[in-house]
Amino acid sequence: MAKASLFVTCLVDQFFPQVGVSTVNVLRRLGVQVDFPAGQTCCGQPAFNSGYRSQALPLAYQWLDLFAGSEYIVVPSGSCAAMLKASVPELLRDDPKAAQAALELARRTYELSQFIVDVLKVTDVGARMEARLTYHASCHLLRELGVSSQPLALLKGVRGAELAPMEGATECCGFGGTFAVKHPEISTAILEGKLQAIEATGADAVVACDMGCLMHMAGAMRRRGIKARALHLAEVLDSV
Repeated sequence: MAKASLFVTCLVDQFFPQVGVSTVNVLRRLGVQVDFPAGQTCCGQPAFNSGYRSQALPLAYQWLDLFAGSEYIVVPSGSCAAMLKASVPELLRDDPKAAQAALELARRTYELSQFIVDVLKVTDVGARMEARLTYHASCHLLRELGVSSQPLALLKGVRGAELAPMEGATECCGFGGTFAVKHPEISTAILEGKLQAIEATGADAVVACDMGCLMHMAGAMRRRGIKARALHLAEVLDSV
């Protein structure tokens, strides 16, 4: 039996706990023994991406300490997984011992869809959802982790679901974490194109692997009166 530690992420912990619950449900259904290191906190990405590396550094060390004994680390966010896998080792470069430990831990760290498909070798998790779904490819998941086919393979395995291709599915939704706060006009302009693409699919729900993107799109869809829901992949896979 595989053992995985859940790194739940800030947005899931604070605003979307149901995504964390669904992540655990799906993993346990697949026979994974899941634990949750209780001292975990932010991955440090907001500070790191804003140039505050000294503030991100203690969070990197905390991650190393808390998850050092984990067989696998599963993250329901491509953005946070990319921070842990790609940016934390670079952040720790002035501490060679810690940087090497981060590299070793990064090799055992996976975004949720990546873990299910690439490690567990599963594309059908037994999910069922009678709905027309469309998929948004989050930027960090796609461009930093190179995860593209895994979420789609899992969605194709959902019984009763129809997968509707979205034009510009790999284009940014405009969120970009602090980018949406620092550059709201640009962020909103990018989001407008994404909303039009979602509407054009006629989907009942837009699915993604990052709650930042989904939160950004969901708020705008509510304001626009778009009826499609915004769902994390884990929520879809937890539907039985």
